Amino acid sequence: MPSEKPWSEPRALWTALAGGALIWVGIGLISGRAEAWDSPLYWQVGYPLSLLLAGWLGYRCPIRTWRWGLAVLLVQPMVMVLTSGSGFGLLPLGLILFAVLALPAVVVARLGGSVSRRPE
Repeated sequence: MPSEKPWSEPRALWTALAGGALIWVGIGLISGRAEAWDSPLYWQVGYPLSLLLAGWLGYRCPIRTWRWGLAVLLVQPMVMVLTSGSGFGLLPLGLILFAVLALPAVVVARLGGSVSRRPE
């Protein structure tokens, strides 16, 4: 474990939720798109930032790290529904896509946790 004290689970969860939401809203505002993933900026910057956040959270709170990847990515469709006003017609398909997008984030969070637990 690094010399820094690991984060508490609630702190990691709130950071994951706030970070995922801020990434979605920020990309939407910068790109001018109602849904952030409609912008190339989401795929070039937003999604990689989401993965980095998941890995960093796995490193900082190496307990059941899979949760941090899910939280970062699965808060984004909630924010999308609240901010885009596009309705619920494609929501089931969007949720499936977000679940698929969360899989690499889960892996990256687990990798972050394993690096954190490695003996020095």
